[in-house]
Amino acid sequence: MNGARTDVGHVVVIGAGIAGLAAAHRLLARGARVTVLEASDRVGGKLLPGEIAGVRVDLGAESMLARRPEAVALAREVGLTDRLQPPATASASLWTRGALRPMPKGHVMGVPGTASALSGVLSDEGLHRIERDADLPRTEVGDDVAVGEYVAARLGREVVDRLVEPLLGGVYAGDAYRISMRSAVPQLFQAARTHTSLTEGVREIQAGAAAAQQSGPVFMGIRGGVGSLPLAVAESVRARGGEIVTGAPVTELRREPAAGWRIVAGDRVLHADAVIVAVPAPAAAGLLRAEAPAAAAELAAVEYASMALVTLAYRRSEAHLPEGSGFLVPPVDGRTIKASTFASQKWGWIADENPDLVVLRTSVGRYGETEILQRDDAGLVEVSRTDLRAATGLAATPVETRVTRWSDGLPQYPVGHHARVARIREHIGKLPGLAVCGAVYDGVGIPACIASAYAAVDQIHGDLHAVQELTANPVQSLHGGAGE
Repeated sequence: MNGARTDVGHVVVIGAGIAGLAAAHRLLARGARVTVLEASDRVGGKLLPGEIAGVRVDLGAESMLARRPEAVALAREVGLTDRLQPPATASASLWTRGALRPMPKGHVMGVPGTASALSGVLSDEGLHRIERDADLPRTEVGDDVAVGEYVAARLGREVVDRLVEPLLGGVYAGDAYRISMRSAVPQLFQAARTHTSLTEGVREIQAGAAAAQQSGPVFMGIRGGVGSLPLAVAESVRARGGEIVTGAPVTELRREPAAGWRIVAGDRVLHADAVIVAVPAPAAAGLLRAEAPAAAAELAAVEYASMALVTLAYRRSEAHLPEGSGFLVPPVDGRTIKASTFASQKWGWIADENPDLVVLRTSVGRYGETEILQRDDAGLVEVSRTDLRAATGLAATPVETRVTRWSDGLPQYPVGHHARVARIREHIGKLPGLAVCGAVYDGVGIPACIASAYAAVDQIHGDLHAVQELTANPVQSLHGGAGE
């Protein structure tokens, strides 16, 4: 194991989101004594279970990529096997050019293998522009390039504005013309490096996927909501002897004179052989400023997007929705909401809990959009209902609404993000017994966060293979159909 240590003694994990909890769970399996410190009054981070009109729902992330093993495997390890449930429907739409249109098939994060794949979504001019890709000279991507910039150069802006943008925006709440292709869509970046034609590269990706014959659902949910995953992991951590302390913001992280670390959280002072920092970039920057100032400066420069989720419950007799799991909205269409998930249609367990109720949700807010999020909850519900009526004809009055705000909820992956992560880990690697993990590094999805947590645990044990692999090859975070 590359000179790995098997016994690391006491490890403090700072942050009880899914990354921190997964790290704690793995550490306990390796025989460490573990203390998890969480600043807020709950565990789970961006995974938040809740209720509306008596039905359990997710108020944060609501699905997890099943084609990566980490999230589903962890759910099984903590006793959720019987509650794993794929979406009842994966048929989503695009609300664009004045109509709900079926989400095209045959694309990689919105980038098609053929122009015909986007027929019905793009104009005739946009489809003809895609066909020019085969005749264009190579577009050099260098060390990294913005997804939107590269795809627009090869296939035209309409592909980006109508399809790539809403799909990427659903994952990052970001701007496709700023987002790193190397970090956010590594498959496409590799194709761009090895093919002159982008559509040819996409067809090769599709052929490889077909040859691999991956079976089973692309995404997975959990009956009762994926917000139950961190609760189950926390329960398992405690059952194995780990300590989780909420309401315990860490105010100081310093190296001990001899070895190990000193952690101050409120009036509590802890001493640890190793520390894993599993908090968002701004908090991590504050914690690391004293001992790893260069890493802290890199983390402080990471930008975040804020968003809000509006959950609405209707009487089924009054709410007649189109088929499918919901729809995405290209920003170019000038709407306020960026997506809507028909939760009762997407997740069978929601419909089972109350067949007389229809639950759906909208998402509002993208990178740089601060004005809309300054509206009060009633205002966000109003704009959501206005857009829903225009898109679907839904005019009924909801029986209950809930607005969940995620301020600085999604880290942005701009061009050069991979290099920033490499620099952060290089600085951190100079300090024995210290590692970092979470959504800011190798992918924002649940499997990516868990993978970074496991890599951090390996690093604490002296094995750098997983950290090096993730830094070089981030985990692609796909869009779960419609809505985050």
